[in-house]
Amino acid sequence: MSPPVDIETEEQVRIRLIVNGRKVACDVAPRDTLVDCLRQQLELTGTHAGCEMGACGACLVQLDGAAVHGCLMFAVQADGARIDTIEGLSESGVIADLQAEFHRRNALQCGFCTPGMLITAHELLTHVARPSRETIRFALSGNFCRCTGYEAIVDAIAAVAAARAATASQGAEGSSP
Repeated sequence: MSPPVDIETEEQVRIRLIVNGRKVACDVAPRDTLVDCLRQQLELTGTHAGCEMGACGACLVQLDGAAVHGCLMFAVQADGARIDTIEGLSESGVIADLQAEFHRRNALQCGFCTPGMLITAHELLTHVARPSRETIRFALSGNFCRCTGYEAIVDAIAAVAAARAATASQGAEGSSP
């Protein structure tokens, strides 16, 4: 049996990340999770620590363009990676239509799960332009919400997908000779 670890004197590891387009360095303990680093050191509190088992989706962030559970990943594993949090996606405007539709359809009630839902929706719509309601529900199966019953969330994502597809088809029609 190993002796207890004194967390006050535990060795720190310097990691370098690109978070929301900004180069940062953090000193973390090898056991610190990515969500802890984001929240505690970088004060990016939009990424939530929910179940801490990867079941609720509240801690989702994008790591090099793919959604990952920040609670299941050690911060040291992300060394050198590009991380986009809900704050970065929001500030860039890339999810503005999703945010507006979530608000319009009251798909965000208490808001605790909303950052993870938006990251899931963004990733889905990045890969599937016109997902079926069944596909949307499947994509959301890793996100837990106690408030909405999911219908408003599915409606919001479906509406954004339809609007984006309509805009894309109008753009394609306007570019033909």
